[in-house]
Amino acid sequence: MTAPSTPGLDVHTPAGISWNDPQREKAFAAWLARVAPAHGLHPESVRLASADASFRRYFRIDAAVDGASTTRIVMDAPPDKEDSAPFVKVASLMSQAGVTAPQVLDWDQPQGFLLLDDLGRQTMLERIDPAQPEAALPMYEAATDALVRWQLSSRSDVLPAYDEALLRRELALFPDWYVAKHRGIAVEGPLAETLARSFELIVKNNLASPSVYVHRDFMPRNLMVNPSSGELGVLDFQDAVYGPITYDIASLMRDAFLSWDEEFVIDVTVRYWQKARKAGLPVDEDFGDFYRSVEWMGLQRHLKVAGIFARLTLRDGKPRYLADTPRFVGYIRATAGRYRELAPLLRAVDQIEGIQAASGYAFGRV
Repeated sequence: MTAPSTPGLDVHTPAGISWNDPQREKAFAAWLARVAPAHGLHPESVRLASADASFRRYFRIDAAVDGASTTRIVMDAPPDKEDSAPFVKVASLMSQAGVTAPQVLDWDQPQGFLLLDDLGRQTMLERIDPAQPEAALPMYEAATDALVRWQLSSRSDVLPAYDEALLRRELALFPDWYVAKHRGIAVEGPLAETLARSFELIVKNNLASPSVYVHRDFMPRNLMVNPSSGELGVLDFQDAVYGPITYDIASLMRDAFLSWDEEFVIDVTVRYWQKARKAGLPVDEDFGDFYRSVEWMGLQRHLKVAGIFARLTLRDGKPRYLADTPRFVGYIRATAGRYRELAPLLRAVDQIEGIQAASGYAFGRV
């Protein structure tokens, strides 16, 4: 049974939802009125669900499907700022892989409105108590199970390549946005040379890993927990690529918003590695070699995200992300301090952060 609809329904802006563009607000109301009858939606119930680091917003809306009350999610993705085609494509790939992801129920491609099924209200991050790693372990087991299924479905030439050019563009975010714009330090002379040499090593190491499907933000904040089954649903996958198998496990265990002791990180990473080997995925036969590759991949991600968080603050007016930057600096310093060839990077980061007095060279302020 579907809810009755009113022809020409006019959806007024609900409390908590603002529109910078009146024309887009009207377009949204017209689209919602059009799709409401077929999907049993109650347009008057639409409310803000969340917003992310991009220009996308998500609304939750009540619905009646086969006589039962439920909810749906609406994605507002302005097409001049966000291309929704990758989201739709990867959602289908995940479903084919046996991974729970939002089902696309309607897509107004020209206007960037999508109707999705609702994977719930609680993220894995919200369920975790950082003081109780053992209690979190079943969720991490479920996450690595989903990750293995996703990687097993990999095919080349389906998703964009996570190639050298992309790796270098990501690393450039650190000097461009974090060092120069956020810290106000000129990236020139010895500093520029140190970062360039370090980035060469990082790119070379990461390109040596075999390629699979890569989510690129596979972390507890983007995993939704089904309260009845404990199954995890995956969100925020529109930037998926085909690249190093080490990336997503590094992302999961070296989280942007949560830190674990290394003992727990190694425990979960070993469990993933064992599952991956059993499934026939191309991981190193020796766990020590694999863990080294994961750390180097994590270093790439941490440098990139420090730059992204600075850019979100300075360019996009979203300062809350920068509060988590010390976590990433800690990750960077820990990895750089573990490998002799990265010692120059550690010294550079320490000087950028003012952790110790400069020795050997000084950096000029912008």
